[in-house]
Amino acid sequence: MAETESDPGGIWIHSGYPVVSLGLTEVLKGEAEVHPGYGPPEGWDPHSIIYYCCDAEEPADEIRSLRSRYPEACLLAFGMHAQLPLARAALGAGAHGFIHAGMQPNEIVRALNVARKGEVVVPRELLKGLVEEKAPVDLAILTSRQLEILRLVSDGLTNSQIAQHLYLSEFTIKQHLRSAFKTLGVRNRTEAAILFRSNPL
Repeated sequence: MAETESDPGGIWIHSGYPVVSLGLTEVLKGEAEVHPGYGPPEGWDPHSIIYYCCDAEEPADEIRSLRSRYPEACLLAFGMHAQLPLARAALGAGAHGFIHAGMQPNEIVRALNVARKGEVVVPRELLKGLVEEKAPVDLAILTSRQLEILRLVSDGLTNSQIAQHLYLSEFTIKQHLRSAFKTLGVRNRTEAAILFRSNPL
């Protein structure tokens, strides 16, 4: 079959689950040569790869491996549902897009064709979640004393222990924390500690 703009070319459905492979093969069989299974035939170079990653605890390693072995192929991650964490992990590892079993057959074909043109493919219902991810917080907006106290909070110290360590009253520690929480937009010391650890100065 000659490859055209609407023809995804050779497609490898990388899945160990026969039902998943059968369903995707049925959807794509009119578009190109489709090979379902854990590996492509020897010597066969797929134009596109659909990787079923729903059963993987961490799909990133496998996606990076596939990208390394088939750098020219378009790689789409496939899940059973519109799962934001799975989509985020797949895209972060270098997948060209994320599709799922809840999509219509024509949507899957269209997604593959769009991805092969170099565009990132994400279902509409996940796009908002990806766009609205929080940007890193600039901890420099805190005072040096607030930063000092938050560092100790993230180390697991209580207000009493922090007060003893800094030679301040416990009331003063609470006041500094209350002000820091308001500035950072967090509700408690746990959220503040997580934010502090994930946004290094």
